[in-house]
Amino acid sequence: MASIDSERRVLSAMRPIGRLHLGHYHGVLRDWVRLQHEYECFFSIADWHALTTEYAETDGIRQHVWEMAVDWLSVGLSPSAATLFIQSQVPEHAELYLLLSMICPLPWLERVPTYRELQERLSHKDLSSLGFLGYPLLQAADILIYRAGQVAVKAEQQVHVEFAREIARRFNHLYGGEDDFEEKALVAVSRLGKKGARLYTSLRKTWQEQGDEEALETARALVKEQQSMTLGDRERLFGYLEGGGRVLLPEPQALLGDAVQMPGLDGRKMSRVHDNLITLRDSDAEVVEKISRMPTDPARVRRHDPGEPQRCPVWQWHQLYSDEGCRKWVEEGCRSAGIGCVDCKRPVIEAVRLELKPIQERALDYEDNPELVRSILAEGAERARESARETLVEVREAMGLAYR
Repeated sequence: MASIDSERRVLSAMRPIGRLHLGHYHGVLRDWVRLQHEYECFFSIADWHALTTEYAETDGIRQHVWEMAVDWLSVGLSPSAATLFIQSQVPEHAELYLLLSMICPLPWLERVPTYRELQERLSHKDLSSLGFLGYPLLQAADILIYRAGQVAVKAEQQVHVEFAREIARRFNHLYGGEDDFEEKALVAVSRLGKKGARLYTSLRKTWQEQGDEEALETARALVKEQQSMTLGDRERLFGYLEGGGRVLLPEPQALLGDAVQMPGLDGRKMSRVHDNLITLRDSDAEVVEKISRMPTDPARVRRHDPGEPQRCPVWQWHQLYSDEGCRKWVEEGCRSAGIGCVDCKRPVIEAVRLELKPIQERALDYEDNPELVRSILAEGAERARESARETLVEVREAMGLAYR
């Protein structure tokens, strides 16, 4: 089995909601475009997760998937740099979800904060289903099936990464032990070569006797460098290093990026719920019309009334799109009534149009070639399945389900 470096693997996903907006671009997608060149990235369109709340209204899911895929590709996510796929086209997710459900205590699911929050927010829907209760476990399976050491999330989503860590920890505790673990670990140590084995043994002793974290990290790095070593031996060396059993499912960490919370047209968070958004494929005319009718400081009833930028939603957009010189012009002009609200909005309109232009040009190419989009996602699903199958081989064997 090929070895992997979990800490270099990143997983992230989105539920299919159709065309994406500037909030998604600034809050998530720009980070993803950067990460695909720095890590081994798996980006999933989580259509099964859509069913957890939309099981009664599935007509739009397929179209939402294609629309989202077009936007992903248009912003610069590349099938040559990252693995892009639809969750349900990798059925291994479902098998790992089932196997993990056998060891997941029910109270763990009931205590997930978003479980109660979503029930209250979506009180008009019947969410008394096993699928909705178990969605945090499905998210954990999405992560653990790739042994991803990093999960690209927003700060408020860290609770789900911590849940995945707890599941991985419980799985490793239950199934990471082997009757001859130490014997196999020592054989793995010998495969490091004489020099490597001496270094590993010394670093392990320093870490376990003195708690020297630098020694621990150096030993981990030494193991990761062993490109020809089997995944099983690597797992044993990691576990032996820390005094435990095999690390079958690495515990993932939250990877917080440089996300910016994009304000909506009314100053609140950009959202379909608030109908205050600009999509990545809005036409120039739609951008002009939407920004032109943005509310401004209520104190500026007439053109000659002075205002205060801090009370104006347009000022939040200047914080994102305008340079220092333009922001100074806005502050002085608004407070002195030297410029009108229409004047204030013009630089923002132009900046948004310039930002969207290359995205929309690429989107046209993908819209005109839907078979290319389907092909990219199908090839991504096959690559994802190859990796997922490797994990399931280890999981089945650990759980006593290997019959060959």
